[in-house]
Amino acid sequence: MTSTSTSTGDRPAHAPADDGSGSLRRIAPPARRFLARRRGVLARLALWSLAESAQAFLVGFAVAHAVDEGFLAGDTRRGLLWLAVALAAVLSTAPVVRGVFARLAGLTEPLRDALVRRAVDRSMALAARGGPGATDRAAVSRLTNQVEIARDSFAGLVLTLRSFVFTAAGALIGMVSLHPALLLVVLPPLAAGLGLFLATLRPMAAAQRRALAADEALGDHATRSRAALRDLTACGTGPETEQRGAALVAEAAATARTLARWAAVRTTALGVAGNLPVLALLVAVPWLRGRGVTAGALLGAFTYLVQSLLPALHTLMTALGAAGARLLVVLDRILGPAPSEEAKDVGGTGEATVTVPPAADAAVTRAPAPGGPVPAVELRAVTLSYGVRAEPVLDSLDLRVSPGEHLAVVGPSGIGKSTLTRLVAGTLAPSSGEVRVAGRPVTGRAATELAALRTLVPQEAYVFTGTVADNLAYLRPDADPADLDAAVAALGLRPLVERLGGLDGQVRPAELTPAERQFLALARAHLSPAPLLLLDEATCHLDPAAEARAEEALARRPGTLVVVAHRLSSAVRADRVLVLDGVTAVCGTHEELLDRSPLYRDLTGHWQGEPPHRP
Repeated sequence: MTSTSTSTGDRPAHAPADDGSGSLRRIAPPARRFLARRRGVLARLALWSLAESAQAFLVGFAVAHAVDEGFLAGDTRRGLLWLAVALAAVLSTAPVVRGVFARLAGLTEPLRDALVRRAVDRSMALAARGGPGATDRAAVSRLTNQVEIARDSFAGLVLTLRSFVFTAAGALIGMVSLHPALLLVVLPPLAAGLGLFLATLRPMAAAQRRALAADEALGDHATRSRAALRDLTACGTGPETEQRGAALVAEAAATARTLARWAAVRTTALGVAGNLPVLALLVAVPWLRGRGVTAGALLGAFTYLVQSLLPALHTLMTALGAAGARLLVVLDRILGPAPSEEAKDVGGTGEATVTVPPAADAAVTRAPAPGGPVPAVELRAVTLSYGVRAEPVLDSLDLRVSPGEHLAVVGPSGIGKSTLTRLVAGTLAPSSGEVRVAGRPVTGRAATELAALRTLVPQEAYVFTGTVADNLAYLRPDADPADLDAAVAALGLRPLVERLGGLDGQVRPAELTPAERQFLALARAHLSPAPLLLLDEATCHLDPAAEARAEEALARRPGTLVVVAHRLSSAVRADRVLVLDGVTAVCGTHEELLDRSPLYRDLTGHWQGEPPHRP
């Protein structure tokens, strides 16, 4: 069984991130080239946007003249005519917007196509180089989510920037045409709010980059943990992996809080730019009236602010603060350095680090025991309950397994056989009592120490994509071809290995049957240097003859073998059998238990399979 380290090389969410200037330097050249090739599209967008400037100019201008030359002058007809001009300008918005969107596709769709090509080329080039770090786990995210974010953000920015520039130009020209003094009142708070907002863009982009990195790291960790769930459970690295996941969640939450703080600053800037100009204009009415600003001009200025300038500014600041930061970060992720290069920049590998259990001579030192050998497995008054008020699965169980012994564990389904193997493997802590392997407690011991002491093979065998040799030698990386051949021959795997193309043949887990996966996992266990093998229904998909050959080969292997048996033959082959019945535990040879245990006699009566086979 394999052991996946929790030092996984997840890209830390707190990795150093530039403040946005580096991203801009990387993105600016391809952005300029992209826009330069589409001057025609930009020119047509500008022409449609000129109509938007005229519309913004006419609304305030018409309102001012309707008041001054119409209603206040006693000419209702002229006032209504000017209001009709303002209404026509407002109604002209729909065809203008339709024309703008029709031209916008000439920018957004080529951008999406270019980003998809870049993401694919980058991922394929990385895979072609091979070696460590050659797997780009974020490739799918770049091809789907990040490309769509880039396209939508770019479209939003083009629309809002274009709208703000041409709307603001129309509104400001309109104010100047009404009275230049209006600009002296309106421009300072507008500029202050806009300046405060622009000051947040760079740190906001850095925070957005960290948030995206944290999201990728958390998603990558979740994907690998889900794929290696059986490994994590079998080898006791689940708590460490859980801690790593909690740390990544905390990092993601911290980046979200940072983004929220900058969003608050941006909201303040929006309040300054969106509200102060109107307040300033109200406060300055006496001053403006003293300089000859008419009532109609004041009303027109309010119309420019409320109807055109402030909505355009609000949309611009919202788009730059959100879509702009996202676009900058996502483009840098797609156009920037490859994942392996990024990982080097932050001092990592960008890949999952797999810990290979150390050789047998690196195992935990066995404590000396006066008067006899140290038991391979020892349980001292072990009790386990899955809950404070739950009935114990194991109750005050005492057990000693001698070095080199072959023990079979039997009992009804759900009685605690797998729980026992997990306790011995150190992946489950007892409620009370002590579990020792090779004379040392296993509870709380590091995963690498446990892996050096025992190998646990569960019912659902774990194999991975790679060569046959890689799968077989995973727990013993120094095994030579002769060692691999010996394990293949001992377990009768020759036909399977030849069908897969020899030791260098590729293993594709989805194409193997459950029995074939169990064969490979058993051969891997046979090669393991760990002195204790734990088989938890690890042969349930094999036929009786194959199961007998596998168990006999593993029993001949130096060390101790504990098997959760599901056939009578497995129990008969063992040196001793442990019978669990939920109340008591009885241990003895097959013949002894037929005399002493009614449950064992009942189990043998219901077991189906081949006649008992004893080596």
